[in-house]
Amino acid sequence: MSEPRSAPTVGQVVLGRRLQDLRERAGLKREEAAKVLRVAPATVRRMEMAEVALKIPYLQLLLKSYGVSDEEADAFVMLAEDANQPGWWQRFHDILPGWFSMYVSLEGAASLIRTYEPHFVPGLLQTKDYARAVMLSGAVGQTSPEDIERHVDLRMQRQELLTREDAPRLWVVMDETALRRQAGGSEVMRGQIDKLLTAAKLPNVTLQIAEFAAGPHPGTYGPFVLFRFAVPELPDMVYSEYLTGAVYLDGRNEVATHLEVMDRMAAQAATAHRTKEILRDLRKEL
Repeated sequence: MSEPRSAPTVGQVVLGRRLQDLRERAGLKREEAAKVLRVAPATVRRMEMAEVALKIPYLQLLLKSYGVSDEEADAFVMLAEDANQPGWWQRFHDILPGWFSMYVSLEGAASLIRTYEPHFVPGLLQTKDYARAVMLSGAVGQTSPEDIERHVDLRMQRQELLTREDAPRLWVVMDETALRRQAGGSEVMRGQIDKLLTAAKLPNVTLQIAEFAAGPHPGTYGPFVLFRFAVPELPDMVYSEYLTGAVYLDGRNEVATHLEVMDRMAAQAATAHRTKEILRDLRKEL
């Protein structure tokens, strides 16, 4: 049997979709592919949906039955072996919920990350002290000091993607509330605003603040993140978190609605230039 995982990596999702495409191009149904492996059709479905790791012997049999050339099959198997390797974040499996493990994988593979945050500075832009203060307030539940530090370390390592060679574009709309509500006191907030000003200088980061004076906007229902990827197998995806879990949406209508809301919020929020002025003014008040 294939081995289950708490959450697939993006590489496994992509290969699963490619495997499904190869089967369909070969004109085979899942039941027929299952007979090749002598397993239930549900096993083939789980492989294609990245619900289980790709067993290399199974993969080789399927590729042969789909008429894939030896050279192409060898390349596919190499990709599968790489995709089956645990992501760096698996080192934090003891404190990382399964529903958030997929988020970290998507975040690392995205070419564009657009996020709306009404309550806190987004995790990719937090300082250590601010992140710690937020978590101590109970944002991650009842955890020990050691677990909180592990959460902080994970968050800091996630931020490395913003300065890597193939860094994604990050576009943030953040409510003024997130900066007016102090976390950790004035000194922590001054450091946090300094980090936001530094991040805003990066060529791949756009930061906008939705000011109180601008009135209500269509995103007031809650925070969400929109991912876009360079690989054609992955559609745009929306992540929406709640108290004990999260949902991942990739339906065309759902994604289009969130994209429209994000665009309208960005048009209504302060410009990137004006946002820097707001941040400087807020820092003076602390």
